[in-house]
Amino acid sequence: MSRLDCPSGTVLFHAGEECPGFLRLDEGSIRVTLTAANGREVVLYRVGPGDVCLQTFACLTEGRSYSAEGVTETHTRGTLMSHAEFRRALAEDDGFRSEILHAVARRFADFEHLVEDVALTGFDARLARALLRLSKDDSVTATHEALAAETASGRAFVSRRLAEFARQGLVELARGRVTLLDRAGLERIAADER
Repeated sequence: MSRLDCPSGTVLFHAGEECPGFLRLDEGSIRVTLTAANGREVVLYRVGPGDVCLQTFACLTEGRSYSAEGVTETHTRGTLMSHAEFRRALAEDDGFRSEILHAVARRFADFEHLVEDVALTGFDARLARALLRLSKDDSVTATHEALAAETASGRAFVSRRLAEFARQGLVELARGRVTLLDRAGLERIAADER
């Protein structure tokens, strides 16, 4: 095993790359995104301590390369297990195997939620949920492009809907920042499944 210590913004893997091993995070967060041929990006999930990166899991169990990109969102520390160490622990260590299978099941539930959001939930609810989820002290530091990736949509559509949210007094817009003015109003929109 080797230690991993990366600053925010470190690209840990790109689509097409071979997997170096299984990363167990002690602290930090990794954003995993998928980019289409047209350049449109969607956030698949985030990996934190105790979570499993399904991209890495699939690479290690099926011997394939990455199909997405993983970038650290915060200073990230952890332990990197080699392929052999991962396979041995999975085969021989009941506690490790149980931990991994439970984490995979939680991640699968996250994917179900993502599909439900994209397929069955109105866009305004998805955008409100993203703003609430990403806010720190009622402020979201993100470009419209980044919010499009969070909501599986296009940048222009996000810009139009944010402008409408601003017109309604829910948010205030500035370059690279959205300030939440009416959290309760956004929560009502987020709860609307239409």
